[in-house]
Amino acid sequence: MGLIDQVKFDDKGLVTAIAQDAGTGEVLMVAYMNRGTLAETLETGTMVYFSRSRQKRWMKGETSGHTQAVREAYIDCDGDALLFKIDQTGGACHKGYISCFFRKRDGDEWQTVGARIPD
Repeated sequence: MGLIDQVKFDDKGLVTAIAQDAGTGEVLMVAYMNRGTLAETLETGTMVYFSRSRQKRWMKGETSGHTQAVREAYIDCDGDALLFKIDQTGGACHKGYISCFFRKRDGDEWQTVGARIPD
């Protein structure tokens, strides 16, 4: 049985996809995939997601050049989440940070702790 057949897509046909830097272990972003974008990712080795806001396929880095090359793919025990260890070119975050998780709670405040994409 292939990976796609083991995935439990939600009622909208999506599954959560976590992108983790293969070298550092840092979680870079969380997005969604449908059956087609998962198949394309596995076939090409480049991360392709499904945009919930735009309701269409998007390849990470298609316009920014900040691509994600797949090194390893994992599925969780329930089959409803995927983890991809990737090689990130540029930053993962559209706000100019290496990781989308660039803010940390400090008491009642959120502090910026993440690194920005180098110029």
